[in-house]
Amino acid sequence: MSEDRQYPARPFLAASVAVLREDRVLLAARARPPLDHIWSLPGGLVEPGESLAEAALRELKEETGVEATLIGRLDPIEYIDRDPEGRVRHHFVICPHAATWLSGEGETSPEALAIRWALEGEIEDEPTTPGLIPILHAAFAGARR
Repeated sequence: MSEDRQYPARPFLAASVAVLREDRVLLAARARPPLDHIWSLPGGLVEPGESLAEAALRELKEETGVEATLIGRLDPIEYIDRDPEGRVRHHFVICPHAATWLSGEGETSPEALAIRWALEGEIEDEPTTPGLIPILHAAFAGARR
């Protein structure tokens, strides 16, 4: 997508996915700003004509090489970052999904500096994208039902 993601004219719509494998979740350290080098879920922008679910699974495969089956959509979150003058520097609306692992161990890519399979409470003291911890708890809770 060629649109500038800094100082956008409108919010960007994105989808992400919490892939659960037994008692672990797949996390990726972001390679690009904003929030580069921070743990997050694999995901990215929704392309025109693509559903949220399709975008989540496409981004998962592109970023990590992992394939999964979606089991539900989680509550959306917004990331709004303002510069010192109060102007909106970044604005993303992110629709996370929960999924169960099918295949792939997870590989780094130009969008994912590092990959890890983490236990539910394992990353609470590490740098994560805003709202990640509640999303992980919701994904694990949904999978336990």
